[in-house]
Amino acid sequence: MKKKMFIPFSVPYIGREEIDSVVDTLKSGWLTTGPKTKQFEADFASYIGCRHAIAVNSCTAALHLAMDAVGVGRGDIVLTTPMTFAATAEVIEYMGARPVFVDIDPGTLNMSPVLLEERLRSMTPEERKTAKAVIPVHMAGQPCDMDAITGIAANYGMKVVEDAAHTMPARYKGRMIGSISPITCFSFYPTKCITSAEGGMLTTDDDGYAERIRIMSLHGISKGAWNRYSKEGSWHYEVLQPGFKYNLPDVLSAIGISQLKRSESLRDIRMKHAEVYSHAFRDMPGIELPEILSDIEHSWHLYIIKLNLEMLSIDRDGFIEELRSRGVFASVHFIPLHLHPYYRGKYGYAPSDFPRAESQYKRMLSLPFYPKMTDEELDYVIEAVREVLDGNYVKQGAAGGVRATGCNLAA
Repeated sequence: MKKKMFIPFSVPYIGREEIDSVVDTLKSGWLTTGPKTKQFEADFASYIGCRHAIAVNSCTAALHLAMDAVGVGRGDIVLTTPMTFAATAEVIEYMGARPVFVDIDPGTLNMSPVLLEERLRSMTPEERKTAKAVIPVHMAGQPCDMDAITGIAANYGMKVVEDAAHTMPARYKGRMIGSISPITCFSFYPTKCITSAEGGMLTTDDDGYAERIRIMSLHGISKGAWNRYSKEGSWHYEVLQPGFKYNLPDVLSAIGISQLKRSESLRDIRMKHAEVYSHAFRDMPGIELPEILSDIEHSWHLYIIKLNLEMLSIDRDGFIEELRSRGVFASVHFIPLHLHPYYRGKYGYAPSDFPRAESQYKRMLSLPFYPKMTDEELDYVIEAVREVLDGNYVKQGAAGGVRATGCNLAA
C-alpha cells in the first residue's frame, strides 16, 4: 500500500465566498435572525419551487415543528422507518405520540411502501384513527417511492412529512424534493450536502402551516427580532402560543446562502466520486454496490457499501477497524432505532421485529465521501478496501464481484 494517509469520514466544503459572507454579516452588526436569514429562506424557496421556506437551527427542530403543524398530539401514531437517526423518532415522542416503525426495502434502505400498507392494515380500527402522519426518510440521498407513500397516506387520512436531511438537492420523477409533500425538512449539519454549520429548513406550500411554524419557531410570539428591531419594526409583541427557540441566526444563514449557490456543483462532484467508487468496486469480491433507482436524482450524501458476509471471514465491525488501521475512517448509517435501549425498553422491540433493517445494518458501512476528496484520496480508500478484501479475508473459492441491481449513477 502507498504511504499511509489520514482520510476522515467527512470534511465540509467551505470556500472564500462563505468566509466573506460571514465576515460581512459580523460587520453588519445583525447576528441573530435578520436579513441574511430572510434572504436564505427566499433563495431556498425559489430554488425548491415552493411557496414557503422557514429556516431553523436544525433538522430536528424542523421535524418537531412539522409534527406540531400537522396536529400530531398525545396518543397519536406516526409511522416511520427504523433505519434513521434518533431525531426522526424522538420528535414524535416530544408530542406525546408513538413512533411505529415500518421495515425497509433491503436494496434502497428506504421505507417499504408495501410494508407500510401491511402495517396499517394490521392495526385495529382504533389505532388507524390515531395514525396521523408518516415520515419517510430519504436514506443516503435517494428519494423514497413518494407516489406510493403519498397514495397510502391519503387513503388512511395521514399527513406526509419528509425527512430530507440527506437530500439536498435531489429529485423524484423530475420534481425537487421539498416540493412534493405538505412539509419537508432539511438538514445543514456540517456533514450534509450543503451546510450552514448547524441549521435546518422546512418547505411547504401551505400558508397555514407556514404561519404556525414561523410563530412556534420563536417562542410562539407574534414578532421576532427582525420584525421588532428593524427600521420599520415596533417593540410591541404578543405571545400567541408556548413555542420554542428554533430560529437560525444570520451568521449561519450567511454560510447557507453561499452553499445553496453551489449545491448543484457540489452534487455533481459527489456523483463523480460515486462513479469512481462504483467503477473500482464493481468487480471486488464481497462488496455490493448502492442500489440506485432509475426515476430519481440522488443527492449522494453518503456512499454506502454492503458486505456479502457469507463470502468473508471478517464481520462489518472488523472490516471498519481494518480500514481505520490504514487511516480510512468509515462509519455506519444507521444503528436501527429498534435496537437501541430506549425503544427496546419502552416498546419491547426485538431485533427480529424488523429483520430487513437488522440484516442490512450488520453488513453496511459508509465510506469517506465529500466534495473536497482528491483523486489521490479516493484511490487510497479504494486501495485500502481492496487490501482488506485481499488480505486473507475472502473465503477460499469466493470470486467475482456482486453488482447492485439497478445501479445507475447517472439517475
